[in-house]
Amino acid sequence: MQPPPWKRIRLRRVAVVLAAVLALTIGTVGALTGSSAQADSTTTAAATTAATASATAPAIDCSAVAALDLSGISGAPTQIASATVLAAGGNTLGNWAACEVKGLIAPQLQFDLRLPMTTWQGSYLQVGCGGNCGVVSSGSAPAATGCVPLTDGAFAVASDNQGHYGTSMSSGLFGTDPTLKADFGYKSEHQLAVVAKDIIKRFYGTSATGAYYDGCSQGGHEALTEAQRYPTDFNGIVAGAPANNWTAHTFQHAWNAQAVFSGTAGTATLTTADLTPLHNAVLKGCGESGDGINEDPLSCTWDPGSIACASGQTSTSDDFCLTAAQVTTVRKLYSGPVDKAGKLLYPGWQLRGNELNWAGVIVPTTATGSTANQTNVNERVRYLLYPEAHPELSWKDVEFTDAAYRKLMKLNEGTMDATDPDLSAFKAAGGKLIIWQGLADPNISSVAGMAYYKAVEKTMGGESATKDFARLFLLPGVAHCGGGQGPDSIDALTAVVDWVTADQAPDSLLSQKINSSGTVTGARPVYAFPYIAVDTTGGSADDPASYTARLSTAEKNLKVDYLGSFRSGYETVSSWVDGRWVTRPGKS
Repeated sequence: MQPPPWKRIRLRRVAVVLAAVLALTIGTVGALTGSSAQADSTTTAAATTAATASATAPAIDCSAVAALDLSGISGAPTQIASATVLAAGGNTLGNWAACEVKGLIAPQLQFDLRLPMTTWQGSYLQVGCGGNCGVVSSGSAPAATGCVPLTDGAFAVASDNQGHYGTSMSSGLFGTDPTLKADFGYKSEHQLAVVAKDIIKRFYGTSATGAYYDGCSQGGHEALTEAQRYPTDFNGIVAGAPANNWTAHTFQHAWNAQAVFSGTAGTATLTTADLTPLHNAVLKGCGESGDGINEDPLSCTWDPGSIACASGQTSTSDDFCLTAAQVTTVRKLYSGPVDKAGKLLYPGWQLRGNELNWAGVIVPTTATGSTANQTNVNERVRYLLYPEAHPELSWKDVEFTDAAYRKLMKLNEGTMDATDPDLSAFKAAGGKLIIWQGLADPNISSVAGMAYYKAVEKTMGGESATKDFARLFLLPGVAHCGGGQGPDSIDALTAVVDWVTADQAPDSLLSQKINSSGTVTGARPVYAFPYIAVDTTGGSADDPASYTARLSTAEKNLKVDYLGSFRSGYETVSSWVDGRWVTRPGKS
């Protein structure tokens, strides 16, 4: 694939920005808003002018898209609801005008496609959806901070609601319909890719020359589904914090909820008030005393029993300790869900050092409060895991046994999971994959991401053979899809585009902490797994030049033994045949 016209100018702009960031220290953060900002503005203007001059113009009017007959698209009959011009000033993706197309793919997959009016450089970007989806979120792309092709309108961009209407996590009702469940589980993103590429060809009179996918959480699940089931849909894929072990993930959320809400009358043993002193104790126990971020949390084995309250001791802010019940709770969170024999039911657990990010997700504000874990599991056990609705069930009813595990996996993994480590077809098609995740993610254990990547390495012929087309990046101190204590803004999208178009494999990504006013307040490199960034110079923790790459022995030697397995051949496909819902083996 030839580099697009915007690439040389974009690389000059990126060089300016990186030079400014590499000069960053705690006392000189303001430098980024001075002369470097002026240079950045100049190169942005140059890039925009050049991109416009070399862009592919539409072959038909935007209004004509609404009249296109797409009912005959195989496997994805489509109807356009509207096609209107979106002014550059109203486009949240960047300062570029677009023909905004809204439509419906049968039976009810809603989508939004933005076609640049004057800046299209031949590529297509599809953006994933989070939670249980149910809404079309087309206003931004994850892991794309500062991605010039996106902000300058080089991509046509689309996203969808995964085939049902809802409100993020509280939208599990769709799971009672097998068609909608299959759309959510594996069909929707392939259908949108087929339809969007068809519209692009008709609008511009030429096909897209490159296709990319960018998603986080459920969007990361969608991304890996594409790489595994539909390996030729996209040239480059960015999968953030992938919820790809979707069925078994239920056990992690239920385990966390049952561990925390184990106090008297079902109250929480921990509240958010406990998290800061607990986190400080963990950092001290793990030997981290610098910037408050644990760079290699997998290597830490600190035991909460070391700060157990002595007989008659009451925990205070000056002398924090854990009650016996709290010690048990924290140990359970660090262990992950296990059965009575100690066998893992999900290939991950909470890593030490992410305690501050438990707030609201795992730990409530008050002992009688609620958490996102409870809501998540409730929606699953009531509407998503079983063929029929069970509104009487809740997180309290999940059993951590071999039998319960195998029953749920048999019911759902073929439709809902994306854990196949065989990516040989994707690699053979020239595909490039970047997986990224925060090491302090409380929603989806980063250990699960490492375990899947290790399985890919084993299946694809080892570390070297895998790095040829897929790499994993772990961000210290970063929570779920962003947030947390560490620098959480990255541009993995540009990295995967460079990998596809110029064979520039990313050895590292630059992560930044950006405040609400848009100022960079910290930055550090993130190296490809299993390497971590270590401050070897004694310089500022917020200066990328302070860091060098060091092999994490804990990451390299990670072995996760759980009741399930990463294997091929579990996938199923389903459809209506003569009025019956028929499920059969297969990837497509």
